[in-house]
Amino acid sequence: MKETLRQIASFCMALMVLFSTLSFTVDMHYCGDQLVDYSFFEAADRCSMATSPSASPGENSIMQMEMDCCTDLEIVMEGRDDLKISIDNLTFEQQIFVSTFFYTYINLFKGVDNNINSFKEYSPPPLIRDIQILDQTFLI
Repeated sequence: MKETLRQIASFCMALMVLFSTLSFTVDMHYCGDQLVDYSFFEAADRCSMATSPSASPGENSIMQMEMDCCTDLEIVMEGRDDLKISIDNLTFEQQIFVSTFFYTYINLFKGVDNNINSFKEYSPPPLIRDIQILDQTFLI
């Protein structure tokens, strides 16, 4: 239970860091009050009024008035950029601390021989008398 809770908390914190540093742009094109197109990765497509100018000068002025009603809106969401830590900015004392911490942390996981028997070369003392029976002391 505790391990599962720790994993969920770690995952949520990683998502929070990811979304706080994420930057994106939304590009939208409106004709009047209607949303014609939107895009997340590239520029939004413009309406056909803005791309097809007419040849006659009288219609060109009407087209110009219609193009004035078209608007482009770009929403830019800048993420935080101050989370980047450079190793070049560490002082000498901080570098010593990091290297010492890394060395001691790696040495924690060195294999330890679990089959150490320190009494292997010693024999038990000889049993001359059974003291529990002589004193009649029995564990129940």
